[in-house]
Amino acid sequence: MSTRAPTERIEIDLRAREKRVYDRLRASVVTREPGGRAGLRDLLLFLPDMVVLLLRLARDPRVPAGAKAVAMLGIGYALSPIDILPELLFGPIGFLDDLLIATAAISYIVNHVHPDLVRAHWPGPGDVLDAVKRVLAWSEGLVGKTLSRLIGLREKT
Repeated sequence: MSTRAPTERIEIDLRAREKRVYDRLRASVVTREPGGRAGLRDLLLFLPDMVVLLLRLARDPRVPAGAKAVAMLGIGYALSPIDILPELLFGPIGFLDDLLIATAAISYIVNHVHPDLVRAHWPGPGDVLDAVKRVLAWSEGLVGKTLSRLIGLREKT
């Protein structure tokens, strides 16, 4: 008789996507061929996709309370009119801080729940974990270069 450690079982209701209003709305705005690349509309819907993902994770009973609190903070910041970069002053660039906060919140949650649970709630195209990784890598590079310039450090050549 083998002694195997109990594995965590994740149940995903694939029919739940049929019931979601946001998914139907998104599908009417963005029409993609299977295997096609993401277009401008997908890019414009990236932040709303992130906020919807956070909302779905906050409502999921399988997500721990601490991760739900982080999700609610991410949603609150994205929807709040008080920002580090206000959209009214900076235009589209003003959405960058919202995107970075939402991405950081999702990154935190991914470390506390099963990745497939996060993937099951993702309304956008492609893999959410890949998207989060790319945004975080881009933001680390941007913030690192900006801080280096601000404090006077220069890259060695």
